[in-house]
Amino acid sequence: MNGDEMKGKVLEITDTDIKFSYTGESLVYTFKKTDIFKINYASGRSELFNKTLPSDVKAEPNTGSTKTGTQKSMEDHHNRVAILPFAYIKDGQHTAEALGEKVQTECYSYISKHAGVYKIVEPRTTNALLIKAGINKENIKGYMMDDICNILGVEYLVDGLVSVNKSSQTVYQSDNGTTTTKSDDKSSNKEKSTNSSSHGTATQEYETSLNLAIYNDKGNSVYSQERKSILSTQDAYKNTLEYLLKRTPLYSK
Repeated sequence: MNGDEMKGKVLEITDTDIKFSYTGESLVYTFKKTDIFKINYASGRSELFNKTLPSDVKAEPNTGSTKTGTQKSMEDHHNRVAILPFAYIKDGQHTAEALGEKVQTECYSYISKHAGVYKIVEPRTTNALLIKAGINKENIKGYMMDDICNILGVEYLVDGLVSVNKSSQTVYQSDNGTTTTKSDDKSSNKEKSTNSSSHGTATQEYETSLNLAIYNDKGNSVYSQERKSILSTQDAYKNTLEYLLKRTPLYSK
């Protein structure tokens, strides 16, 4: 809480204390939890113990480290909103990050037009801060939502999951065969043949569901809804995303 950084090994955390040894030393120090702002573990997980630093010591929003000066305070997070890259699952498999970032950008484009008093952080800025903090889709589950809010410098965090699965396939068949007709008229006794072709088309249908959640900088969920798409197209999530966003506390007409 005084701005010092200590590198070493956390040995034990109790209800009130943290036991710690510096790198290369065996001596064990005991610190009060009230004296510790944050621990960044080697696994990539971060744990925040105190949300507010003294006025002359502020946290770097992209690294979690501390420094003195005129760094923006926690109050500057007010009404700022970041959108995380969406998780995108297709046929039970996680897809490339590009698809999740595509939905993230579409979410930003829509909600930024109806943000009212809220400032929506651009996805490129959000993703850059996540990379600098060492957060990716593999380890993000190790971070609390209030920790991520602090890293991104926002009051609210939008998190989402798109799930797309193949369902039925509709086949349209056009079949025109060869038809032969024979006249019973003995005077003519003629046969008439007509040749034609046969072809078909298939349309793949999908079942899509979207889960949308919003958290505040205290780690509390302020909105969480899941909805199945009415449409059966592969991009049906777009209409579902807009439907859910309109019902969030962030939306303003």
